[in-house]
Amino acid sequence: MKIEASLFLVAALAAAAVAQADPKAADPAGGRVFELRTYTASPGKLDALNARFRDHTIALFKKHGMEVVGFWEPIDKEAGAGEKLIYLLAHPSREAAQANWKAFREDPEWVKVKAESEVGGVLPAKIESVYLAGTDYSPLK
Repeated sequence: MKIEASLFLVAALAAAAVAQADPKAADPAGGRVFELRTYTASPGKLDALNARFRDHTIALFKKHGMEVVGFWEPIDKEAGAGEKLIYLLAHPSREAAQANWKAFREDPEWVKVKAESEVGGVLPAKIESVYLAGTDYSPLK
């Protein structure tokens, strides 16, 4: 439970930073949603997973309308240090998120990059996704 609370704190802090830059950005009434994603890397694959994001995935996210808020790695071993990568995306709406992911997954460049980067095995062993919207009392408004 402590780890989950920490992940939501990371998401809230990152979303607050975005909201400060654009106060309307996190307004749930406007439809904007954040997506908190946690990747547990296959054993020994965290560096390769980071390289794939750094060298390819971020540009493809941008191409498909996904705004990267930030990337983090846990510091503490019990929270997944050395095996987890956590990041936050922003989408105009939940529906846009689904369309963005569909276009991303079907992009020939992504299909090629994924296949090439996983010749030695799948990089993420587990992927978790949580969609978030600010509450009516959230400073994210």
